[in-house]
Amino acid sequence: MAEENVPSKDHWLSIGEIAHRSGVAASALRFYEDQGLIDSRRTAGNQRQYQRSTLRRIAFVQAAQRVGLALAEIREALGSLPEDRTPTRSDWSRLSKGWRTRLDERITELERLRDDLDGCIGCGCLSLQRCNLYNKSDRLAERGPGARILNVGIPGE
Repeated sequence: MAEENVPSKDHWLSIGEIAHRSGVAASALRFYEDQGLIDSRRTAGNQRQYQRSTLRRIAFVQAAQRVGLALAEIREALGSLPEDRTPTRSDWSRLSKGWRTRLDERITELERLRDDLDGCIGCGCLSLQRCNLYNKSDRLAERGPGARILNVGIPGE
C-alpha cells in the first residue's frame, strides 16, 4: 500500500547530492541528523536519502550557527515547524521574529568584544599588571569554565 503523502522519487536526494547542493560535508549532515536537526529515510541498500526541502533546513542551521545560536536552540526552533508540509515563508518569519531579541543581544556582545579587543590590542601597555583581560593566579576559575571576562553579558553567565 503506497503512502499518500510520500514525495515522489524526484523529491529525494542522496547524501552526496545534498552535500554538494548545500556545501555541507556528508559527515556534518550525519551529525545534523544525529542531533535531530534533519531527517532522512533509508533505501533498501541502507543509503540515506533526504527530501529536497531539507536544503532549506540545512541553510537555516548554517545561518543560525553563524550568528552564534546553540544547536539546542536550533533544534527547538526546527521542532516547531510543521512535519506534514514544507515550511512556508510565514513559518520561517515566525522563527526569525522569535530570535530577534537573542540576535540583538548577540550583536551587542560582539560589538563589546570588538571594542574591548581594539582597546587591548591598541593600548600598547604590554603590562600584565594593567591588562583588563589578565586572570592573575586563575582567580576566575571559581566562576566556571571558559573565557569568563569575555563572557560578561552573555545570558547564563
